[in-house]
Amino acid sequence: MDLSTTYMGLRLESPLVAAASPLSQTIDGIRSLRDAGASAVVLWSLFEEQIQHEAAELEFYLEHGTERFAESLSYFPKPADYRLGPEEYLEHVARAKQAVDIPIIASLNGISPGGWISYAKKMEQAGADAIELNVYFLATHPKPTASDVENAHLSVLRGVKGSVSVPVAMKISPFFSSLVNFAMRAEKIGVDGLVLFNRFYQPDVDLDALEVTPSLVLSTSAESRLPMRWIAILRGRVQASLAATTGIHTAEDVAKMILVGADVTMLCSALLERGVGHLATVREGLAQIMERRGYESVSQMKGVLSQAHCAEPAAFERANYMKALSSYGLTATRE
Repeated sequence: MDLSTTYMGLRLESPLVAAASPLSQTIDGIRSLRDAGASAVVLWSLFEEQIQHEAAELEFYLEHGTERFAESLSYFPKPADYRLGPEEYLEHVARAKQAVDIPIIASLNGISPGGWISYAKKMEQAGADAIELNVYFLATHPKPTASDVENAHLSVLRGVKGSVSVPVAMKISPFFSSLVNFAMRAEKIGVDGLVLFNRFYQPDVDLDALEVTPSLVLSTSAESRLPMRWIAILRGRVQASLAATTGIHTAEDVAKMILVGADVTMLCSALLERGVGHLATVREGLAQIMERRGYESVSQMKGVLSQAHCAEPAAFERANYMKALSSYGLTATRE
């Protein structure tokens, strides 16, 4: 059974990639991911804000004046908890490359134009096999138009692509008015891969303290349907590699993503919830599904159910909405 796949020109042993998570913050963690079956590891992001501010300056901006407003005392993370600093991050990339024989994908998180983009080159020099550009941006100000938001994304992509020779993937959100058009524009700039989708964490409200609090809820398999739809639609329309992330928990989730056209699947919540050993379970389960369906390789099954190849292309569009509602009504009536 050939589980190998190609992602942004990188030959991987399987489509199981460890997404950015706390598990990659240590070299031992990266080794554990490799030993459990990860074919590549995406490191936790280096943030634009970390690069722009030295540790002391960052501490000043986060803590200055907070004693005046009780509600602000715990909203920001303490500087000591603000992940690895820029130089530490680059050293971590270099050590990771020495420690394991699988691709190490560095992650750079930001949106505004500026010198922080130059760190993509430093990541490449440290040994990163590829860069994942993680664009986490919410347009909360009324002034920017949808076009402005898209252009901001593409401007950052252009800057990173112009500074490195290794492959660059862009991890994006599903919040685009015309996602296919945006993907094609990104491809013209040279994006090597699209990671669908960035899972924005939503704040919560503490009813006792009457304050807005950070909230982390792990994904479920049901959330994989959103990237599944768009990967199916994009497969064949763009040549860039497609990575599925959000809601990848089981071998069935992985198999579905490959069938609609994903080159790789990225696991995060499942590993945090079940441990890195879950990778081996998913890999074994994928092989069993492929054998049961008569597939001898991942490449053979890739894209079989993409919109361009499935028997009912409209299933990924509006027609399926009516069908889903009708089927629910029939089920409820029977019960």
